[in-house]
Amino acid sequence: MPGTIDYGNLMHRAMRGLIQQVLEGVVEGGLPGEHHFFITFDTMHPDVEIADWLSDRYPDEMTVVMQHWFDNLDVTDEGFSVTLNFGDSAEALYIPYDAIKTFVDPSVEFGLRFETQEDDDDGGPDLADALEPDRDSEDPDAGPKDAEIVSLDKFRK
Repeated sequence: MPGTIDYGNLMHRAMRGLIQQVLEGVVEGGLPGEHHFFITFDTMHPDVEIADWLSDRYPDEMTVVMQHWFDNLDVTDEGFSVTLNFGDSAEALYIPYDAIKTFVDPSVEFGLRFETQEDDDDGGPDLADALEPDRDSEDPDAGPKDAEIVSLDKFRK
């Protein structure tokens, strides 16, 4: 067993599974109510399939909207394909879940953002840094501290 649990990858896998379930529901019953999706993906991902003119126009990332008109939605365990309208031209796309950067349903203010290793190198603190204790304020010779036990009774009303 590895030395740490990779919560980041586990969470990303779960979030991609959620996207798959949502899209499978759309295949079965269409988009309910006012639901619609903004999906931003990495056009340079090796498994993305889009028309050459789209990859030329969007060399890094692209956001597509699934709302009023889309066709041929096919959902697999690895990704999904869909035909969308671009200026009265129907274009087939294949987007693997690993290429998705954001998935947003603005009708219910729901969104997912996938962090990549490149995004983590922006100089800002990452989650691991935020969870690390402040080592500067600790006595380096003190060794590990005992766990503090807190009774939940003091928080109950």
